Amino acid sequence: QVQLVESGGGLVQPGGSLRLSCAASGGIFSIYGMGWYCQAPGKQRELVAGITRGLSTAYADSVKGRFTISRDNAKNTVYLQMNGLKPEDTAVYYCYAEFGATKVKYWGQGTQVTVSS
Repeated sequence: QVQLVESGGGLVQPGGSLRLSCAASGGIFSIYGMGWYCQAPGKQRELVAGITRGLSTAYADSVKGRFTISRDNAKNTVYLQMNGLKPEDTAVYYCYAEFGATKVKYWGQGTQVTVSS
């Protein structure tokens, strides 16, 4: 049974930093893409950043230059370093991992990030 366990959310002041982590376990197939989406109240879930198994990355325009995604393939773990946080970054952040050749997407439980003074 696939599980994605997230950690690292919380409350931070504007301009502050947080580091999210997400560890995947239980799959018998290789993990391809991993990454993070966010969902603010009343809005659709949207992609924040993604990273391939070969470590190619992609970012939403709103976070370029502030957020950095990375992964440790040996640990099946993806990270999101969030710097220069803004109130508009406030959302629930969900990690995902794509398993197998068909790239079935599994999701973490979500972690709340709140940016407020």
